[in-house]
Formats: sequence, C-alpha cells, structure tokens
Amino acid sequence: MKRTDVIVVGAGPAGLMLAGELRLGGADVTVLDRLPAPHGESRALGFNRRAAESLAQRGLLERLGEVRWGPMGHFGGVRFDLGMLDEDHSGVLGLSQARTEEALGGRLAELGVPVRRGHEVTGLRQTPEGVVVSFTGPDGPGEVSAGYVAGCDGAGSAVRALAGIPTRDREPTRGMFTAEISGVSPRPRPIGERLPGGRMVVCTPLGGGRFRVVVHDPDLPARPEPGALTFAQVADAWRRLTGESIDGADCQWLWACGNSAALAAEYRRGRVLLVGDAAHEIPPLAAWGLSAGLQDAVNLGWKLAAVVRGQAPEGLLDTYHAERHPVGEQLVRDSGAASKLYLGDEAMDPAMDPVTRPWTRSARSWANCWPTRTPPSGSPGS
Repeated sequence: MKRTDVIVVGAGPAGLMLAGELRLGGADVTVLDRLPAPHGESRALGFNRRAAESLAQRGLLERLGEVRWGPMGHFGGVRFDLGMLDEDHSGVLGLSQARTEEALGGRLAELGVPVRRGHEVTGLRQTPEGVVVSFTGPDGPGEVSAGYVAGCDGAGSAVRALAGIPTRDREPTRGMFTAEISGVSPRPRPIGERLPGGRMVVCTPLGGGRFRVVVHDPDLPARPEPGALTFAQVADAWRRLTGESIDGADCQWLWACGNSAALAAEYRRGRVLLVGDAAHEIPPLAAWGLSAGLQDAVNLGWKLAAVVRGQAPEGLLDTYHAERHPVGEQLVRDSGAASKLYLGDEAMDPAMDPVTRPWTRSARSWANCWPTRTPPSGSPGS
C-alpha cells in the first residue's frame, strides 16, 4: 500500500465525512476499517440542525432522499417546541445511520477515495516525517505510511490507545438493550415511556413495518459482553416491562451497551488526531454523538488538507483541539444531565413535573410532530 497524505481509521459517519473533506481539500487519503463490510446497524436515527447544514453545504443532504424534520426537541425526555425560535433548529428524525453512511460512502467512491475493509490497525509509530500504521488485512499483516493519521474508530479507539492519549472516564452504572425488528407492531413510544424504578422502554417506528425497540433497566449488565446478547433476552425484558410480546418478531440486529462516557484529554498528539466517538464517548442519546462527529470532521478536514498541501502552517491543527474539545466537554456533561432526567427513578419526579405538565395537557402528539417531506436541494429545513 503506497504512502498517502492522511490515513483515516474507521469507516463510520465521522471517518467517511472526514475522508471526503480531506479529498475535497486536495489531500490524498486512504480509509482503513476493520470490518469486512458495512455492518448495517443504525444506532443513531438522524442528526441535529448543525450537522444537517454541514451536509447541505456539500450537496449531501439531497442524497438522503425523503427525510423527516422534527420541530419538536427534547432534553432528557423534557419536550420543547423548536418552532418557537426565530431560526429553525429542527433536525432530521428517524433516518437510519446506515443510510447516512451509504450517502457518505457514495461520495467517497465518486471522489476516488479507497476504503480498505477488513484492515484492523495493530500498531502505530510516529516519525519525524510522518506516521507508520501497522495492520492485519485480508492478505496478512502490512504497513502503510502517511503524513498524519485520524482516529475515527469509535469509543474503543485503537488509534487513541496506540497513541497513548488518555481519557477522562465516567464509569457505567447500568445497561441497555437495543433491537431493530419487523413482523410485529408494538405501541410506539418515540421518546420513551418512563417506568417505576428508573426503567424505560422506547419504541420508534422506522417505516416499512420496522421498529427500533430499546430497554433501559438498572438491572441489566453495565458492562455487557460483546456479541453475547440474544433476541430472546430482549423479548423477555420487553415483555417483563411492558406486558407486550414481541417474541415472534424478525430481528435485523441487536446491541447491548452500558452508559459509560469518556473524553480524550487531547484531540491532537503530534501527527495523530481523534474525531467522533474516538474523541468523545457518550451513551446513545438523540444522535448527539453522530452529530458532533460530523461537525468534528468538518472542522478538521479543511485544516488538515491545507497543512498537508503546504498551504497553512502546522500550528493550524492546534485550533482543532482548541475549538472542538470544549464541545466534547459540553457533550459529555450534557449527556450525563440528560440521562439523569431521562432515566432517573421517582426521586426525579419533582424536577420533571414543572416542565412536563404542560405537555400532558396538550392534545398534540409526538408522532404528529414528524412531518415527512423532501427538502429542497441544498436546504437543511424550512
């Protein structure tokens, strides 16, 4: 594999977005991803207004086709009307992460950016001239050198660990089960239904007879074993908390996780940079992580491309940490506060009551706040 300007490790939304930004800026870039093919899982269902604007600026929003824009937002289950603001802050709702990745991947193919799948990074060393990345691929072990490497490889980032970048961690205290199913029709609960004891169930209709079901329960493992979850466990937990049976459903994919959070101490260490979940890990919550990752990529992409092309001093890269690390800090802090509201037990009721009471009197349903339309080209909303 020949030397390149930048190696992007990870072909999720943040990595694909960054690779596209780098190529548009004139940099040579190669993407390495450990999976042999896209996993097809959609852990995030949409993104916020600012991420939508970034996609629209690149002509990517229209590639997503028909999307739903939500004038209603919520923080920890406390709903608020974004339409009351002078500027439209509505985000995209119910859009599968797989569709977002497909659109971003399609752009990379058009730009001629290679995505090397089945390549797992195993080593990294910085030199005065650049970075050497070791990997294991379909043809065995190998190495590739570059001027810089960007770790976009998720919460358990190999790049972050190999670069020795520490994190400030919030230990997990509870677990959650997620499944995407079809063949049954559970009652929709798009932003969740709080249950006694700090439990919650979520059921989000995805269209085409598919549903996303999520079980939040303090009794679930806070550190679940990867790949050990079965659909029978999800169905049992759903029946126990709701009284509904989803046993006969067809399950497209499963996921178990805890509510840990982490923030990298440095977004840049020499020639290594961190983007997306590799820089800021939060529990799954309203696609905040995906939205922040896309915006990380937009902030870094043009800067790194300018540096490798000799159009800007290397010190420009320090502004990436200076501008995005505070956003990561706020993201981790806000996710902790929102989770406390969202998943708190009865002790949180006095805090929730003053702000939720108006909505319980309203006849306006959440489902009716999801208009479906195709946005005009280049526009992230109306």
